[in-house]
Amino acid sequence: MLPVQENMEILGNSTSKFPTFLLTGIPGLEFAHAWVSIPFCCLYATALCGNSMILFVIITQQSLHEPMCYFLSMLAAADLGLTVSTMSTTLGILWFDASEISLDMCIIQMFFLHGFTFTESGVLLAMAFDRYVAICDPLRYTTILTNYGIIQMGLLIVIRTIVLIVPLLLLLKPLNFCGGNALSHSYCYHPDVIKLACSDTRANSICGLIDLILTTGVDTPCIVLSYILIIHSVLSISSPQERRKVFSTCVSHIGAVSVFYIPMISLSFVHRYGRSAPKVVHSMMADMYLLFPPVLNPIIYSVKTKQIRKAILSLLMK
Repeated sequence: MLPVQENMEILGNSTSKFPTFLLTGIPGLEFAHAWVSIPFCCLYATALCGNSMILFVIITQQSLHEPMCYFLSMLAAADLGLTVSTMSTTLGILWFDASEISLDMCIIQMFFLHGFTFTESGVLLAMAFDRYVAICDPLRYTTILTNYGIIQMGLLIVIRTIVLIVPLLLLLKPLNFCGGNALSHSYCYHPDVIKLACSDTRANSICGLIDLILTTGVDTPCIVLSYILIIHSVLSISSPQERRKVFSTCVSHIGAVSVFYIPMISLSFVHRYGRSAPKVVHSMMADMYLLFPPVLNPIIYSVKTKQIRKAILSLLMK
């Protein structure tokens, strides 16, 4: 009976519905976490200050109360949420080596992390629609993109996010976790968490795939289609100078789409084809995937959008 009891104790210790996970900092650079934290702090500070400033000038400046700026404020809010959702765990590891996180805290972090990612994807699609209407159907711009219409679009993005993210995370609660409990990143990431489960995770994988199809899988083709129609409309303009002027209004949005999707695609390629790459490469790319959009979007819109640039400069001069 004694060996059986010992086996049961081992099984009880290794299998749990309420595990504690271990987050990973920068593999191979644990001895230099204090130094590594300096660029991370600078990036987080840039993201927080930049997006807060964008939100502040849009809220306070009456001249910026127009559809494009409303969508930009949604993008800035999503970027702020994305920054805050990972900042605590990432800096906690780098500063205090605080790598432990419970399943419940992991689920809360994933709600905000994946939720704001889905939201940002939806906002980028809404901004593409804004550019399409402004260029391809300018006479109806003010009648289509009314304040009520923009509120409806914002609510639709939020509802879609909640409807998709809640079932995905609730399916984690019945799972049993056993064996290793080390996650691959400095934050909880849904595909990373379900890899550690010893229960059947087919429902989780299917739900994750459905969420991916209904967000990135829908938004990306729609954004591409909107720009095909925009380019077709711009090329029909006879004056080259007028063409450049019209298309220049899309440059900021193209930049925002690029900094959102290029790191995502790069990370997917590294996970699929770069398995032999050092773990530090995977870790750094995963961090950059979440940090690049919040850091670069305020810079892109401040530099390329005249109204935003003037509002920020007048605020700083005061």
